Amino acid sequence: MRVWFYWVIILALLIHSIAAAQSQEDERDAARQLADSALQTTQENNQSVDTSVLTELGDDYTNSIKLLQNRFRVDYNVKEITMVFFREYGSAPVVLVRPDGSKLFQGRFDEEKVQWFDSDTFDMITIKDPVPGPWQAVGQVLPESRVMVLSNIELHADPLPEILFAGEILKSTAYLTNNGKKIEHKQFRDVVELDIEFKSTNNPNFGNFGTEDQTIATFRDDGRGMDERPADGIFTGQFNLKVAAGEWKPVFRVSTPMYTREEEGAPIVLHNNPVSINVEMNGGGDGYHKIIIDVNRELVDIESLLVDGKVKFPNADMQNFSLTEGGSEPREHLIVAYEKGIFRVKVTAYGATVDGRDFILDVPEFSFVAEGPVEPEVEDPLINGQDPIVDGSAPIIAPIADNTAIEDNAIDADEMDEGTLTLLLVAVNGSIVLIGVIAAVVIIVVRKKRSTAKSSSTTKAAVKQPTQTTDADITMEAQPKGFKKILGMFKKKKNSDGA
Repeated sequence: MRVWFYWVIILALLIHSIAAAQSQEDERDAARQLADSALQTTQENNQSVDTSVLTELGDDYTNSIKLLQNRFRVDYNVKEITMVFFREYGSAPVVLVRPDGSKLFQGRFDEEKVQWFDSDTFDMITIKDPVPGPWQAVGQVLPESRVMVLSNIELHADPLPEILFAGEILKSTAYLTNNGKKIEHKQFRDVVELDIEFKSTNNPNFGNFGTEDQTIATFRDDGRGMDERPADGIFTGQFNLKVAAGEWKPVFRVSTPMYTREEEGAPIVLHNNPVSINVEMNGGGDGYHKIIIDVNRELVDIESLLVDGKVKFPNADMQNFSLTEGGSEPREHLIVAYEKGIFRVKVTAYGATVDGRDFILDVPEFSFVAEGPVEPEVEDPLINGQDPIVDGSAPIIAPIADNTAIEDNAIDADEMDEGTLTLLLVAVNGSIVLIGVIAAVVIIVVRKKRSTAKSSSTTKAAVKQPTQTTDADITMEAQPKGFKKILGMFKKKKNSDGA
């Protein structure tokens, strides 16, 4: 009986839950029909409003379309549409529900009509011939998210200066537009990649003829490097023009997971590095080399030139230096020349062009080979590389008068050749060694004599003179003490026994 009672309760609860779910579904369908009818009525009554490819219910703003319960509408004349949905990080891709109730899942769609790219933060979907009517996106879409219809994305970058130098470090900013309207959605920075590439014009009159394409800048909106604020819609690129000088054509590229668009700019001329470095050996006096830094006066204002650099010495020591004084003369810096070898100079230049544009320039490394300090000359004892005594061209013993004259000249000049110095050092060292040997022999002899005398005196002291024994000692008549007293007592007892 209890079992039947439990089954009845369970059946009643199941029926009630099914009815409640059906009621909620009916309410949703009624709300959808009401919204669709309201939208159609609004469009029929207001024909002057510009309709978009993709519209929010009651809105026609293409770049940032608010989602009304994640619902949006596609018009009947759309041939192709590309949409981006921003969602929570790491969440599953969205599911698109067509107006007829059928669904599009990531990984399960007609590849001829649908392209789908998903990442950790967004889904980008391109649909050909989409079904007109209200669509719905189901997923963890961000509350502030917008449906973005990508129609005509363009990159608007600052124009490149007329005077550019090879090795220059340049900052440039840019922003994106979609169908002519600026994109300010902060998540959009994860969707696109912005690059600027230099392509050689292959002009034989310039040094970059036949050079490969070079990517010189990537625009970012992450608050790093030269970008001032993250996610503010302003992309910042840092140009590092470490490419050959010559004529180049800039190419602006916007890349998305679905497509890539390029726009070529007018050709520009990249000038050679305008900063020149030279060295003047011992130009700063004895023991100093002089570094001279100058610029191409036709392109750079010498008055504005500032220099920050470092010197690497042959022994790998480093020395930083800065030249901040202005003027019309080349900048100079002295380097200590205390060692021979290769000196390396690396410089960063700051200044302005003749048209007033400030620049930062990475100057190529300058190196030079220098000799060390001048050493005093030493007189060579050989004559033309030969010893006149050894080869027999001069007598071994010169006449006394000649020897006296040579000694007088040597004393007057106060100089000594290398051979004489060697003989003198050998004589001095030999004398020191000989004196040391003699001193050691003397010390050893003296010590032996002392030890012999000491041993003889010890032997004599050990031999004692014989002494005469008295009757008192034999009879022990004197008052004995200690052990002798005990022996005396035994001796007296023996005598008494004999008596």
